[in-house]
Amino acid sequence: MLKQYKLRNYHFQLIAYLVILTIIGIMVIGSAEKSVQSKQILGFVAGLVIMIFISVIDYSVILKFRWILYLILMVFLIWVEIDGKTVGGAQRWIDLKVFTFQPSELAKIILILFFAGYFMRFEEKINDIRVIGGAFLIAAPPLFMILSQPDTSTTIVIILIFIVLLFIAGLSYKIVMGVLSVCLPVGIVGLTYIIQNADELIEKKFYQVKRIMSWIDPIHYSDTASQQQNSIMAIGSGQLWGKGLNNSEATSMKNSNFIIEPQTDFIFAVVGEELGFVGCFAVIILLALIVIECLMIARKAKDLSGKLICCGMAALISFQSFVNICVATGLMPNTGIPLPFVSYGLTSIMSLYIGMGFVLNIGLQPKKYFKGDFL
Repeated sequence: MLKQYKLRNYHFQLIAYLVILTIIGIMVIGSAEKSVQSKQILGFVAGLVIMIFISVIDYSVILKFRWILYLILMVFLIWVEIDGKTVGGAQRWIDLKVFTFQPSELAKIILILFFAGYFMRFEEKINDIRVIGGAFLIAAPPLFMILSQPDTSTTIVIILIFIVLLFIAGLSYKIVMGVLSVCLPVGIVGLTYIIQNADELIEKKFYQVKRIMSWIDPIHYSDTASQQQNSIMAIGSGQLWGKGLNNSEATSMKNSNFIIEPQTDFIFAVVGEELGFVGCFAVIILLALIVIECLMIARKAKDLSGKLICCGMAALISFQSFVNICVATGLMPNTGIPLPFVSYGLTSIMSLYIGMGFVLNIGLQPKKYFKGDFL
């Protein structure tokens, strides 16, 4: 389980990017909501320790227990269904008295690990309909339970990660193009139907439809669109250098409470207002560097499962970052999804650090090349 590793293969630069980005997040969280800053610091320290511990454990051994991890995840999700804590109309948390725990965040990491092992096992049969069908059947139960919480955004992110893993595992281009040729027209028809029947669907309490329509027509649906509009104004008001952390300006959108839950889903709005364009640019660059490091490690992974874990983590960070920033800047409909390593959330930050621990371990076991490989 523990192996002899070479220190030169340890990606200290990746740890540096993670630490710098998390520290920026902690400072911005402190400005947005001081009462939760100490909890985020605790999550950061605990996550860092767990990441370093996992980084020296052979990931191949952990993957042998993927079914146990999957069953543990299902137990947590069933627990949420039966006795989960409800906040803001969503039943997503398990209350353990000492702290609350959100299984859907951990689900992203566990499913990446599970399918890395699954596709590795069927590497030569990845295009077999039974293998693909089995993967969809395994993914369906946790996805439906997360969707029912309701947590549409997390469900979409996991589906996108699953698609990336399938593609990296070697899924035939013919199958990919066939699925896209069906999904794209269906998506266009679905969006057209939503636009034409928006008021009727909203009356039936489809809250997702209202968010989509408030993005398309913010004037008519101003009550729902105000959050995004305020976020855009906050980012723009920061200009180049921002208004400064913990500022007391009366014109601040954050100080005037025009941004709801600024420490979580709309943390990027606070970054833009208080750290300006420079702060936003720094956050985006750090996220990009983390994704690039994951992909670089994936290129040198010793086997397919290692490559899939790295690519899965790269997909997770890039998808969540893209969606969160697009929502904050009004480029996508409003959806509750955290900005990796920046938004407040103990389960989120610790789950991400657990995932990065596996990436670091994969980096410690690079593929060995021989002279014949270059001839």
